[in-house]
Amino acid sequence: MLVDAAPTTGLVLAVLGDSVGVGIGDPALGGGWRGFAPLLAEALGGAHLANLAVSGSRIGGVLETQLPAALALRPDVAVLLVGMNDTMRSDFDPERLLADLDHVVGTLVAAGTTVITAKYHDHHRVFRLPGPLRRALASRIAALNVVLDTVARTHRVGIVDLGQVPGIYTPEAWAVDRLHPSELGHRLLARAIAAQLVAFGTTVHTEISLVCAGGRVPGKVARWGWLVFKGLPWLVRRGHDLVPYALAALLRRG
Repeated sequence: MLVDAAPTTGLVLAVLGDSVGVGIGDPALGGGWRGFAPLLAEALGGAHLANLAVSGSRIGGVLETQLPAALALRPDVAVLLVGMNDTMRSDFDPERLLADLDHVVGTLVAAGTTVITAKYHDHHRVFRLPGPLRRALASRIAALNVVLDTVARTHRVGIVDLGQVPGIYTPEAWAVDRLHPSELGHRLLARAIAAQLVAFGTTVHTEISLVCAGGRVPGKVARWGWLVFKGLPWLVRRGHDLVPYALAALLRRG
């Protein structure tokens, strides 16, 4: 958990979710990750930032561990970005995800927190997968987006449609893995979240710049290294989870 020790306003911002919340894809010069959260906290007038996100988290994990930690901080604003890791597992269950996410968001809203979440873009336009895997993942993302839309509508919270964020499909918006936003992508995300906060009555003091001003840009060696040592093994692992679902879908179509 990352907590800003020197806030300049009384506003408390909690970030819940997975690796996107952690900031992966936007490497900091001093090591670690930055991401959208510090940019958003600064735009909110130097809000107290509690980043509770954990790489690899699923909706059930947010419910069990991150939600209690967030409630203890009594946040004014909570950003919740989660669900993609659920779509890539063999136990994907939209009904269970709906129940868990409804509980997370409903509990935060009942505590007086302004909640912003996001639904997902067309991953195939960023990260190319073989046809059967692409269709399997797209089907699950569509089901997840229905869950996210339903919860947002039920509790009247803000939701960013990532597929409609201007510039989100440009190569520069994505890190070398094509799964996480780059620095520019995190800036686009921070700006989109800020716009939702304004729509729900939260004051945003400064506009979030899209000018990249820091971080480490990976070179060709880093990109090929990621592909060989991380990208291909990731595809094999996730393919192991998605292939049975993809085959079942093909049989149904046949």
